[in-house]
Amino acid sequence: MPTLRPRARLALLVGLLVAAGCSLLAWNPERLLTQDFTSVVPGIWAGPAFAVVFALSTLAFFPKPVLNVAAGAVFGIPVGLALAVIGTTLGAVLAFGLGRGLGREALQPLLRGKFLAALDRRLTDQGFVSVLLLRAVPGVPFQGVNFAAAFSGVRPWSFTAATALGVVPGTAAYVIAGATASSPASPAFLLSIGAIVAMMVLSLAIARRSRRKGTPPKAVKPV
Repeated sequence: MPTLRPRARLALLVGLLVAAGCSLLAWNPERLLTQDFTSVVPGIWAGPAFAVVFALSTLAFFPKPVLNVAAGAVFGIPVGLALAVIGTTLGAVLAFGLGRGLGREALQPLLRGKFLAALDRRLTDQGFVSVLLLRAVPGVPFQGVNFAAAFSGVRPWSFTAATALGVVPGTAAYVIAGATASSPASPAFLLSIGAIVAMMVLSLAIARRSRRKGTPPKAVKPV
Protein backbone atom coordinates (compact mmCIF):
# COMPACT_ATOMS: atom_id res chain seq x y z
CA MET A 1 0.00 0.00 0.00
CA PRO A 2 2.39 2.70 -1.23
CA THR A 3 -0.18 5.53 -0.83
CA LEU A 4 -0.38 5.09 2.96
CA ARG A 5 2.15 6.55 5.32
CA PRO A 6 4.14 4.18 7.59
CA ARG A 7 2.11 5.02 10.70
CA ALA A 8 -1.14 4.53 8.82
CA ARG A 9 0.04 1.12 7.60
CA LEU A 10 1.04 0.19 11.15
CA ALA A 11 -2.40 1.22 12.40
CA LEU A 12 -3.95 -0.91 9.66
CA LEU A 13 -1.83 -3.88 10.76
CA VAL A 14 -2.94 -3.49 14.37
CA GLY A 15 -6.55 -3.18 13.24
CA LEU A 16 -6.33 -6.33 11.13
CA LEU A 17 -4.83 -8.34 13.98
CA VAL A 18 -7.44 -7.10 16.45
CA ALA A 19 -10.18 -7.96 13.96
CA ALA A 20 -8.69 -11.42 13.43
CA GLY A 21 -8.62 -12.05 17.17
CA CYS A 22 -12.18 -10.79 17.64
CA SER A 23 -13.36 -12.99 14.79
CA LEU A 24 -12.98 -15.99 17.11
CA LEU A 25 -16.18 -14.80 18.77
CA ALA A 26 -18.02 -15.51 15.52
CA TRP A 27 -16.40 -18.80 14.58
CA ASN A 28 -14.75 -21.46 16.71
CA PRO A 29 -11.82 -23.22 15.02
CA GLU A 30 -11.78 -25.89 17.74
CA ARG A 31 -15.39 -26.80 16.93
CA LEU A 32 -14.77 -26.65 13.19
CA LEU A 33 -11.64 -28.80 13.23
CA THR A 34 -13.24 -31.92 14.68
CA GLN A 35 -13.92 -35.43 13.54
CA ASP A 36 -16.80 -34.06 11.43
CA PHE A 37 -14.42 -31.94 9.35
CA THR A 38 -13.92 -34.58 6.67
CA SER A 39 -17.68 -34.94 6.27
CA VAL A 40 -18.11 -31.19 5.83
CA VAL A 41 -15.21 -30.98 3.36
CA PRO A 42 -14.98 -34.44 1.80
CA GLY A 43 -12.52 -35.95 -0.62
CA ILE A 44 -9.22 -34.49 -1.70
CA TRP A 45 -10.21 -31.00 -0.53
CA ALA A 46 -10.32 -31.91 3.15
CA GLY A 47 -6.55 -31.69 3.66
CA PRO A 48 -5.98 -28.35 1.88
CA ALA A 49 -9.06 -26.85 3.55
CA PHE A 50 -7.81 -27.97 6.95
CA ALA A 51 -4.41 -26.38 6.34
CA VAL A 52 -6.04 -23.08 5.33
CA VAL A 53 -8.33 -23.02 8.39
CA PHE A 54 -5.31 -23.92 10.54
CA ALA A 55 -3.31 -21.01 9.10
CA LEU A 56 -6.11 -18.47 9.52
CA SER A 57 -6.64 -19.68 13.09
CA THR A 58 -3.01 -19.00 14.00
CA LEU A 59 -3.37 -15.52 12.49
CA ALA A 60 -6.33 -15.01 14.85
CA PHE A 61 -4.11 -16.02 17.80
CA PHE A 62 -5.94 -19.29 18.41
CA PRO A 63 -3.75 -21.64 20.52
CA LYS A 64 -1.61 -23.65 18.12
CA PRO A 65 -1.30 -26.76 20.36
CA VAL A 66 -5.08 -27.20 20.15
CA LEU A 67 -4.88 -27.05 16.36
CA ASN A 68 -2.07 -29.61 16.33
CA VAL A 69 -4.10 -32.00 18.48
CA ALA A 70 -7.05 -31.54 16.12
CA ALA A 71 -4.84 -32.37 13.14
CA GLY A 72 -3.85 -35.66 14.72
CA ALA A 73 -7.40 -36.51 15.80
CA VAL A 74 -8.89 -35.84 12.35
CA PHE A 75 -6.18 -37.14 10.00
CA GLY A 76 -3.92 -39.41 12.03
CA ILE A 77 -0.20 -39.07 12.57
CA PRO A 78 1.48 -38.94 9.13
CA VAL A 79 -1.11 -36.82 7.30
CA GLY A 80 -1.99 -34.80 10.41
CA LEU A 81 1.63 -33.91 11.02
CA ALA A 82 2.13 -32.84 7.41
CA LEU A 83 -1.02 -30.70 7.43
CA ALA A 84 -0.15 -29.14 10.81
CA VAL A 85 3.33 -28.18 9.61
CA ILE A 86 1.91 -26.79 6.36
CA GLY A 87 -0.80 -24.86 8.22
CA THR A 88 1.71 -23.54 10.74
CA THR A 89 4.10 -22.43 8.02
CA LEU A 90 1.34 -20.85 5.96
CA GLY A 91 0.05 -18.96 8.99
CA ALA A 92 3.57 -17.77 9.81
CA VAL A 93 4.11 -16.57 6.24
CA LEU A 94 0.82 -14.66 6.31
CA ALA A 95 1.79 -12.92 9.54
CA PHE A 96 5.30 -12.28 8.24
CA GLY A 97 3.94 -10.73 5.04
CA LEU A 98 1.55 -8.47 6.94
CA GLY A 99 4.25 -7.39 9.36
CA ARG A 100 6.84 -6.78 6.65
CA GLY A 101 4.43 -4.88 4.40
CA LEU A 102 2.54 -2.84 6.97
CA GLY A 103 4.66 -2.45 10.08
CA ARG A 104 8.37 -2.64 9.40
CA GLU A 105 8.93 0.86 8.08
CA ALA A 106 7.05 2.52 10.93
CA LEU A 107 8.91 0.53 13.58
CA GLN A 108 12.41 0.98 12.18
CA PRO A 109 13.14 4.01 14.44
CA LEU A 110 12.44 1.84 17.50
CA LEU A 111 15.27 -0.52 16.55
CA ARG A 112 17.90 1.99 17.61
CA GLY A 113 17.87 0.74 21.18
CA LYS A 114 20.77 -1.51 22.19
CA PHE A 115 18.80 -4.71 22.70
CA LEU A 116 16.45 -4.29 19.74
CA ALA A 117 19.31 -3.26 17.47
CA ALA A 118 21.27 -6.36 18.47
CA LEU A 119 18.22 -8.57 17.89
CA ASP A 120 17.66 -6.96 14.50
CA ARG A 121 21.29 -7.58 13.48
CA ARG A 122 21.13 -11.18 14.65
CA LEU A 123 17.94 -11.91 12.76
CA THR A 124 19.21 -10.12 9.67
CA ASP A 125 22.70 -11.64 9.57
CA GLN A 126 21.76 -15.15 10.73
CA GLY A 127 18.13 -15.29 9.74
CA PHE A 128 17.73 -19.00 9.05
CA VAL A 129 19.62 -20.22 12.12
CA SER A 130 18.02 -17.64 14.42
CA VAL A 131 14.47 -18.42 13.33
CA LEU A 132 15.17 -22.17 13.43
CA LEU A 133 16.35 -21.95 17.04
CA LEU A 134 13.44 -19.76 18.08
CA ARG A 135 11.00 -22.23 16.55
CA ALA A 136 12.67 -25.22 18.19
CA VAL A 137 12.89 -23.78 21.73
CA PRO A 138 9.73 -24.63 23.72
CA GLY A 139 7.54 -21.76 24.87
CA VAL A 140 8.63 -19.11 22.39
CA PRO A 141 5.51 -17.18 21.26
CA PHE A 142 4.58 -18.17 17.72
CA GLN A 143 3.38 -14.75 16.61
CA GLY A 144 6.23 -13.06 18.45
CA VAL A 145 8.73 -14.80 16.18
CA ASN A 146 6.63 -14.02 13.11
CA PHE A 147 6.57 -10.29 13.70
CA ALA A 148 10.09 -10.01 15.12
CA ALA A 149 11.35 -11.58 11.89
CA ALA A 150 9.05 -9.42 9.76
CA PHE A 151 10.30 -6.21 11.36
CA SER A 152 13.93 -7.27 10.89
CA GLY A 153 15.83 -8.05 7.72
CA VAL A 154 15.23 -11.81 7.60
CA ARG A 155 14.79 -13.04 4.05
CA PRO A 156 11.35 -14.51 3.37
CA TRP A 157 12.66 -17.85 2.10
CA SER A 158 14.98 -18.24 5.12
CA PHE A 159 12.08 -17.49 7.44
CA THR A 160 9.78 -19.95 5.67
CA ALA A 161 12.28 -22.82 5.56
CA ALA A 162 13.40 -22.32 9.18
CA THR A 163 9.79 -22.25 10.35
CA ALA A 164 8.84 -25.43 8.49
CA LEU A 165 11.80 -27.31 9.96
CA GLY A 166 11.80 -25.81 13.43
CA VAL A 167 8.18 -26.52 14.32
CA VAL A 168 8.32 -30.23 13.48
CA PRO A 169 9.39 -31.63 16.91
CA GLY A 170 6.86 -29.71 19.01
CA THR A 171 4.10 -30.15 16.45
CA ALA A 172 4.71 -33.90 16.27
CA ALA A 173 4.22 -34.34 20.02
CA TYR A 174 0.77 -32.71 19.95
CA VAL A 175 -0.30 -34.41 16.71
CA ILE A 176 0.61 -37.83 18.11
CA ALA A 177 -1.26 -37.03 21.33
CA GLY A 178 -4.35 -36.13 19.31
CA ALA A 179 -4.12 -39.20 17.11
CA THR A 180 -3.70 -41.63 20.02
CA ALA A 181 -5.97 -39.96 22.60
CA SER A 182 -8.50 -42.79 22.23
CA SER A 183 -5.82 -45.19 23.51
CA PRO A 184 -4.38 -43.40 26.55
CA ALA A 185 -2.44 -46.46 27.64
CA SER A 186 -0.62 -46.82 24.32
CA PRO A 187 3.14 -46.18 24.22
CA ALA A 188 2.72 -43.51 21.53
CA PHE A 189 0.26 -41.50 23.63
CA LEU A 190 2.37 -41.80 26.78
CA LEU A 191 5.52 -40.77 24.93
CA SER A 192 3.78 -37.77 23.37
CA ILE A 193 2.44 -36.62 26.74
CA GLY A 194 5.90 -37.09 28.23
CA ALA A 195 7.38 -34.95 25.46
CA ILE A 196 4.76 -32.22 26.01
CA VAL A 197 5.43 -32.17 29.76
CA ALA A 198 9.17 -32.04 29.12
CA MET A 199 8.72 -29.07 26.78
CA MET A 200 6.66 -27.26 29.42
CA VAL A 201 9.28 -27.89 32.09
CA LEU A 202 12.05 -26.72 29.78
CA SER A 203 10.06 -23.59 28.95
CA LEU A 204 9.65 -22.77 32.64
CA ALA A 205 13.33 -23.41 33.29
CA ILE A 206 14.32 -21.05 30.47
CA ALA A 207 11.92 -18.41 31.79
CA ARG A 208 13.41 -18.61 35.30
CA ARG A 209 16.95 -18.47 33.99
CA SER A 210 16.11 -15.45 31.85
CA ARG A 211 14.57 -13.60 34.80
CA ARG A 212 17.62 -14.30 36.95
CA LYS A 213 19.90 -12.89 34.29
CA GLY A 214 17.64 -9.90 33.78
CA THR A 215 17.02 -10.65 30.13
CA PRO A 216 13.69 -9.81 28.52
CA PRO A 217 11.25 -12.71 29.11
CA LYS A 218 9.17 -12.18 25.96
CA ALA A 219 10.88 -15.08 24.16
CA VAL A 220 9.89 -17.63 26.78
CA LYS A 221 6.21 -16.93 27.43
CA PRO A 222 4.02 -20.02 26.88
CA VAL A 223 2.14 -20.19 23.58
